[in-house]
Amino acid sequence: MKKIDELEKEIDKLEELIKKAKKENAELKDEVESLWAMMDEITKSDIENFSHILDEIKADVITKTLMVTKKKADC
Repeated sequence: MKKIDELEKEIDKLEELIKKAKKENAELKDEVESLWAMMDEITKSDIENFSHILDEIKADVITKTLMVTKKKADC
């Protein structure tokens, strides 16, 4: 009987550990989802912040391309 009582206590402890682990797992899953949402927002913000720089570079390249002449000057 003593061993049965010890085993039951051990089972209770393990069940409690399982409950805690499941709760922690659920909390961590929520945190991961929040972090992915935050990463999506940061990526979106980065795209918006740097797209104007790409537009400026594109305009600069076009301007420089139009200013270059391939025709030799008549001297």
